[in-house]
Amino acid sequence: MISILKPGEDPALLSSYRPIGLLDTIDKLFEKIQLARILHVVNERGQMRDEQFGFRPRHSTSLQLARLVEKITRNFGEKRLTGAVFLDVAETFDTVWIDDLYKLTLLNFPSYIVQTISSYLRDRTFEASFQTATSSCRGIRAGVAQGGLISPVLFSLYVNDMPHPRTTSS
Repeated sequence: MISILKPGEDPALLSSYRPIGLLDTIDKLFEKIQLARILHVVNERGQMRDEQFGFRPRHSTSLQLARLVEKITRNFGEKRLTGAVFLDVAETFDTVWIDDLYKLTLLNFPSYIVQTISSYLRDRTFEASFQTATSSCRGIRAGVAQGGLISPVLFSLYVNDMPHPRTTSS
């Protein structure tokens, strides 16, 4: 794991650095295959909310912004109020619980996918490097690697069941 200074942050503060997990070529290939399997299941079953644009193919930030502007414009024309909530989750990838990946089980993912990903993520260790120093080896209890190919999609699935905003017709 290496630490990358966040833009505009104070280099003297530990919180100013983003830990990035470096994967070897075999891990990257494995994650690419798993990502294709996960996305196939998600897309085939329509399991990702339409409002979820993060980390999805053909769902850019610009397209989501255009959707939002269109909704605000339409509601303005109909003299309706529009509210929005934007979340910036701190330590995003650290929140995914990897012991049993229960969200994938709740979504009825094929057990072979759940077991394979669980086995891949379980019992991981890391060493942190900064400048010329390297830490001792430590275990990872929760979270997925920032920089991993499957990490963003697993996080998106993890938060996919957040309460849906109600629309009113007043």
